[in-house]
Amino acid sequence: MILANSLVDGFLGSNLMGQGIVAVQLLGSVIMLAVVLGKWKELSYVRMATRRFVRDFTSGHDALEYYLERRPSIATGVEGIYKETCDRLLKLLTPDVRSLLVGRQTDGNGSAALTAREIELVRGTCEHALDEEEIRLDHGMGVIASVVSLSPMLGLLGTVWGVLDAFAEMGTAGSANLATIAPSISAALVTTVVGLLIAIPGVLAYTRMNATITQIRSEMEGFADELMGRIACEFQGRGV
Repeated sequence: MILANSLVDGFLGSNLMGQGIVAVQLLGSVIMLAVVLGKWKELSYVRMATRRFVRDFTSGHDALEYYLERRPSIATGVEGIYKETCDRLLKLLTPDVRSLLVGRQTDGNGSAALTAREIELVRGTCEHALDEEEIRLDHGMGVIASVVSLSPMLGLLGTVWGVLDAFAEMGTAGSANLATIAPSISAALVTTVVGLLIAIPGVLAYTRMNATITQIRSEMEGFADELMGRIACEFQGRGV
């Protein structure tokens, strides 16, 4: 309560430059808060969906079972990686073989085999889809990092500016009376305090979400490796 009153008094006593910086800082904090809440909700959903899908996929008998039986339509997350990879795989097969696979009248052996070059094409599609999902995971993190970095810097700018004004007033008055300069110095420090109050929880949120993103990215990369391993085992079998 005392801190809040001090901040309000300091804000009211600061110059237009300081008040403008505080307004910008508060606007940035509102934007950061909105991004943090939205991103946290997104990451929670992606993590849950990733684990559920990987569990369902690994319980299948072959790489295409989930794709052919459930017809995934989601274009994001690990299921999006799986869908794009399977789409590419089926396009490389002949129409007759594709029809047999869709009808579950054959598996990934014999007539459904692919060359090593075709397997590499499928791998390229899988890696590209993985890269897109990793970029999507990082979307919005730059906003948080920018607010966290800029808020203290703006606060320092406001403080230095306020101190300069305080010394200018002291020079004009021709007196170094503490009672005269103290309110100006106190007002100048408000921008730094506000900047730190915004940056500290922002750093904590950014660090926690970045750890979650790293975990999800690791799970996606592990799934992509397993998917391509199963496809290579089931479909590679026609020379080069």
